[in-house]
Amino acid sequence: MSRDPQRRIALFGGTFDPIHEGHVEIAARAREAMDLDEVIFLPCRISPHKIGVASAPPDDRLEMVRLATRGLPWASVDDFDLTSPPPSYSYLTAGEMARRFPGARLFWIMGADQWRALPDWREPERLAELVEFLVFSRDGSPQPRAGFRMTPLQGTHPASATAIRREIAAGKPAEWLDPAVAAHILQRGLYKA
Repeated sequence: MSRDPQRRIALFGGTFDPIHEGHVEIAARAREAMDLDEVIFLPCRISPHKIGVASAPPDDRLEMVRLATRGLPWASVDDFDLTSPPPSYSYLTAGEMARRFPGARLFWIMGADQWRALPDWREPERLAELVEFLVFSRDGSPQPRAGFRMTPLQGTHPASATAIRREIAAGKPAEWLDPAVAAHILQRGLYKA
């Protein structure tokens, strides 16, 4: 059985503050499970769910994503969300990617927590018209939602960006970081208390 010739692209948005090995592993698992041609990492300027929460400067987060994905021929990094007016709405991002990649089959990578919160996102139905959701869950399958194409994928990673920032602020070496990302954080003095 041969695969359809349609290009398969997954969009992976987030603050990536900082990007860690868990993000990369989830993207790799999605690529393998769905035979993706490409995973596009899309760091956002301000997540609508995190307005008022301080994060590392956008240019630093973009550079850390580039560093973490530099050796992956199937991964690319796009600054669309960083250069668009905030906040970053997923349906607008997906619309832009559909325009850039006409005819491609688009997927959206997310965790089960985001899948549960999706009804509260801005224009979730418009997003659902553009993408198929790849939902990672550690315990059981996420519940289907009428009108939304979703494939459940098993797997999570123990890394937590919140815990990494806390470790760095406490002067401890952070786990789960690509060495080049860790060096960038140190050089730029990010996440200091």
